[in-house]
Amino acid sequence: MFIVQCAAATARARRLQSGAPLRALAIASLCYSSPLLAQISTPTTPQVGTPVTRPVFGPIAPQRVIGALPNLIARTGPLPENLTIERALEEAEARSPAIEAARADIAAAQGLLRQSGARPNPELSVQVENFLGSGDFRGTRSAELSVSVNQRLDIGGRRSARQSAARASLTLAELDFAIARADLGQAVRQQFASAIAARERLSIAVEIEQRALELARVAQIFVDAGREPPLRALRARSAATQASATRQGAEADEAVARRTLAALFGVEQAPAGIAGMLDALPVAITPGDTRAVLEVRRAEAQIRFAEAQLRQQEAQRTLDPAIGIGVRRLQGTRDQALLAGFSVPIPIRDNNSGNISSARAQITAARARLNGALATAAVRATNAQTAFTTASARVVALQQSSIPEAREAARLADLSYRAGKVQLIELLDAQNALASAQRDLTDAQLARAQAAAELARATAQQDPQ
Repeated sequence: MFIVQCAAATARARRLQSGAPLRALAIASLCYSSPLLAQISTPTTPQVGTPVTRPVFGPIAPQRVIGALPNLIARTGPLPENLTIERALEEAEARSPAIEAARADIAAAQGLLRQSGARPNPELSVQVENFLGSGDFRGTRSAELSVSVNQRLDIGGRRSARQSAARASLTLAELDFAIARADLGQAVRQQFASAIAARERLSIAVEIEQRALELARVAQIFVDAGREPPLRALRARSAATQASATRQGAEADEAVARRTLAALFGVEQAPAGIAGMLDALPVAITPGDTRAVLEVRRAEAQIRFAEAQLRQQEAQRTLDPAIGIGVRRLQGTRDQALLAGFSVPIPIRDNNSGNISSARAQITAARARLNGALATAAVRATNAQTAFTTASARVVALQQSSIPEAREAARLADLSYRAGKVQLIELLDAQNALASAQRDLTDAQLARAQAAAELARATAQQDPQ
């Protein structure tokens, strides 16, 4: 670093009293308002010179308004007793730790954006020389007091580069928030559907148990009347016992599904009940523009962030000059003199080439990730649409054909058994076929609801801002 210093003394300065250095310093403090002033080092202020990180001051950049973000208030306490899908989504966003963390990340990015527009603080430097020595420098007779204000210049596109990088970082945080909301919405929809399916399986198990118990009662009547051998009654009681065990397992599965749903809200107490039907959950969504989905938007934003970082690193390579002004008082002669200085680093050892090379490589990596995100988004949406269509066709087939036929077959078999026209084994087969068809319908409806949730997630876009 080279230093240029000029010092001027006048006859008037010799007549100034002890308050003159402060008056001269007040004049020098006008440097505060100039955007071209920066911290320097001079022979009288050797501790300032190399730019260092200091608290900053200056105008605060306008805060970016995120209009699309819901004004959510953190919610605590138990969940509603009878939870609907709409209320579940609302409760999840109001309680989820993932959403809270994503919102905090946006607030952090907004703070960095405001900070990026601030200019460096000026620095007040006070230095005393030539005192407590020997000979003429004994005591403070020959002391020299220097007071200066120094300011590092913030030129060469440094400030605008910082702001661009901070704005790109805020965009990434906003997209991360949108992705967190979309992921949470998918998880809630799918787990809510699983809870409804568990409730439906429990309902089927209860119905099967009731039929089995009734069949065991009728079989015992027939045995007592001599119409059936005792083995038939034993077979009916065994089927009833098995149906009761299945019902108990379905009760446990239903409770587990509700507790798993509650865990998405960050609470341990499960809701008492789940409202709604599986048929009301799926919503068909036609895949749109692949470039509009969240993951692709984030990959594009990552490219812009990498490009902004490259500009920032290139700006760091430019010269970073500093200037300063101050006043010196010579105790021996009672004279005062103004000080002015200018400094600039000489980039002979560090020209920031490593950081620039790294930033360029980050751009290449971000572009590669964009290509991967485009391919993944297209395949994900297509697969989800296919799964939704397939599950919907299976639901229609079961509702229109399999379930009515199985129910009618079970009804006729029951009538025939009571009339003594068929054996117990045939009635049990008909009832098992109906139960199997009912479970298949529940599974198909669950698959359709989960495919719809996956399709909604695969085509999710950022809310307009």
